[in-house]
Amino acid sequence: MFDANETLDQARTRNIQDALREDIGVCDWTAQLVPSKIGRSQLSVRQKAVLCGKSWFEGTIQALDPKAVLTWFYQEGDWMVVDTPVCEIKADVRALLSGERTAINFLQTLSATATNTRKYVEAIVGLSPNPNGCVVLDTRKTLPGLRQAQKYAVRIGGGENQRMALWDGILIKENHIAAAGSIRAALDAAEKLNEGVSIQIEVENLAELDEAIKAGAKNILIDNFSIEKMHKAVAINQGRALLEASGGIGIELMRAIAATGVDRISLGKLTKDVQAVDFSMRMVA
Repeated sequence: MFDANETLDQARTRNIQDALREDIGVCDWTAQLVPSKIGRSQLSVRQKAVLCGKSWFEGTIQALDPKAVLTWFYQEGDWMVVDTPVCEIKADVRALLSGERTAINFLQTLSATATNTRKYVEAIVGLSPNPNGCVVLDTRKTLPGLRQAQKYAVRIGGGENQRMALWDGILIKENHIAAAGSIRAALDAAEKLNEGVSIQIEVENLAELDEAIKAGAKNILIDNFSIEKMHKAVAINQGRALLEASGGIGIELMRAIAATGVDRISLGKLTKDVQAVDFSMRMVA
């Protein structure tokens, strides 16, 4: 459908251009009320959160003033302390005024995603009997246009990406299996594509799990299994395939799921159930 898959750098550039076009349009008339001169502003955070999105913030300000200088007091991925300065910006005053909201919008959303992810990751530390541990994954339930950005934020938060997009892997679900005729037929068709992408198949019960393993599946999504069935799934699997748990999982269940020994837990909540981090930017000179 498209000529190429978008990279993170390309996505960031598009994000910034789209957001500035959306907010400024032909002109920020209010910014014209002040003279064009160099000024300073300070960005502070009002809650404990993980910092994420520095390059989106910087890119927004520097798109309006290429000579802008930003000094950060935290590194990407750091926990920020309540009511502390995060960044100081020296730039044209009009650029600061016009870019403030857009720049903070990126930072508050990506920091929220990273913070949310960090909480889920830390909730299961040391609990898995799996020798490889248990990985926390995201899904494709991201904000439209911000797929690459939010997936990046998940990585900053300590999680991993399940798959970036439809082009990044094959996930065989119930309707694919029905259309193909069987689990084995669907897996065979996926292998014949020979596209070099990951192949995962979703199963809804233990019988389907057994069938998928016998058909040679190496990556299996066990959807909406109870804790008891997850334990049984791990025992049946015996390490032959990666087992990934999914299905409306909240943080209160994470510990019990990790303790079953599954390899991965995927959560739409990492990217879709986020509350913006509270930042404030004020002119200081």
